[in-house]
Amino acid sequence: MHNRILVINPGSTSTKIAVFEQGYQLFEKSIRHQTDELNAFDSVSDQYLFRKNVILNVLDYEGFNISNLDAVCGRGGLLKPIEGGTYLVDQNMIDGLKKAENGEHASNLGAMLAFEIANNVNVPAYIVDPVVVDELSDIARYSGVPEIPRKSIFHALNQKAVARKAAHELNQSYHDVNLIVCHMGGGITVGAHQKGKVVDVNNGLNGEGPFSPERAGTIPAGQLVDLCFSEDYTQQSLHKLLVGHGGLVAHLGTNDARQVEESIDNGDNEAKQVYKAMAYQIAKEVGRVSPVLKGDINAIVLTGGLAYSDLLVKWITDQISWIADVRVYPGENELIALAEGAQRVLDGDEEAKIY
Repeated sequence: MHNRILVINPGSTSTKIAVFEQGYQLFEKSIRHQTDELNAFDSVSDQYLFRKNVILNVLDYEGFNISNLDAVCGRGGLLKPIEGGTYLVDQNMIDGLKKAENGEHASNLGAMLAFEIANNVNVPAYIVDPVVVDELSDIARYSGVPEIPRKSIFHALNQKAVARKAAHELNQSYHDVNLIVCHMGGGITVGAHQKGKVVDVNNGLNGEGPFSPERAGTIPAGQLVDLCFSEDYTQQSLHKLLVGHGGLVAHLGTNDARQVEESIDNGDNEAKQVYKAMAYQIAKEVGRVSPVLKGDINAIVLTGGLAYSDLLVKWITDQISWIADVRVYPGENELIALAEGAQRVLDGDEEAKIY
């Protein structure tokens, strides 16, 4: 039987959808939403009926009958911390997301949209490896300040997907290998994958790890405290400095690595130094998590949009290839990762988890 799966990945101003059949993509569309359309809603969760109708209209226009679907899979949102895997979307999950108990974000709509559309045709709805996947070892949770324990917030969907791909190419199961996976995009997270669990990873959203195209990464805490009390920043503007206006944006005025590389090609030494410093910090983060796996590392995986940069990949590889073989899987591939998660359950390779 060839299962047909609709996948849904909501963003702040767009909704990406695709239809897969037994691993093959039949259709993909990025639906753009006008700002005034979204501003009509009081909260992100209130948008789900509007976005559902837009999705159904696009599918109908493209000739896809939802009654032929075997499952619908949405991007997981800001749930409570959970272990990785594919989860059945149920009313309990929906109620939590509508209340935004753990924060409001466009990704919260993924489960809502999947649930609504799946219920219409009596098929299951799933989410896969949301950003709140938490498999940290107990010792990894400690920081030097008891009131600030380390948290697991990372690019779980893509990290887990490429880790499975790397394990397959090594002719092993994901649950039998140790990998270091570097997701390099607008944010950068580096995870230690030990026998199918991400036992340590930097919190790229809240300030740990390398600086990235638009995030400051780890910075000296004392100097940050001084900034907080300098009266030069509000709480909001300081958060924006750390996430949004940090990294390449702060140094070079752009978060576009292609523009940075163009500047380097034109002889801009500052651009080269900043870009190389980012590669240096990524390599250092790989080194930081290496002891977690006690040197038993099957491969290091570089992924995300920045993995398309041959220059950045070369600089990083030059510093880390002595640790383990380096494999490169450019891009985020979130849609296919969602489809693969649902497919594993439909094929009986995994059992859907309950939130």
